[in-house]
Amino acid sequence: MSEMKRDSVLNYRPGVDSELPLEPGEKVSQVFLPDLRRYWMDHMVLGGLGSVGVSAVLVWMGRFDQIPVAILAIMIGMAARAAWFRSEAFARRWQLTDRRLIGPQGKQAMLLEIEMVRALMGDVQILTKSGDKHLIRHLAEAAPVVTAIESARARRAREVR
Repeated sequence: MSEMKRDSVLNYRPGVDSELPLEPGEKVSQVFLPDLRRYWMDHMVLGGLGSVGVSAVLVWMGRFDQIPVAILAIMIGMAARAAWFRSEAFARRWQLTDRRLIGPQGKQAMLLEIEMVRALMGDVQILTKSGDKHLIRHLAEAAPVVTAIESARARRAREVR
């Protein structure tokens, strides 16, 4: 009989306990944390887009009387979702060191392996040469984070040469 393996999703540990340890001599230069205002704004925008989409479908179906109820349900649902996942979102942090970018749940990207860093709707997306994608979410401002990561990558490239 085949053996059933535990799904790695069940190993979720929020917070600092889920991060990879620093290597000897490695120094953290910056820590990127989620912003509370941005977190709620992201959920409000998502609720607004959902409301527009559902309203368009209801208009197309001729159910004009159901639009107010649908919008209210979407907004309540998004607020409940935001409240429910808030502690999980704020337990995640990203550390920029002189060698790598360390994220939650054992995620990491070596600075010299980063191919692209870009702002993506207020978040920062990191793409590695191997095709891995990482997303630093709910930042107050994405542009300074992109600049910091690109600067650290350039410094690391000069050190290695």
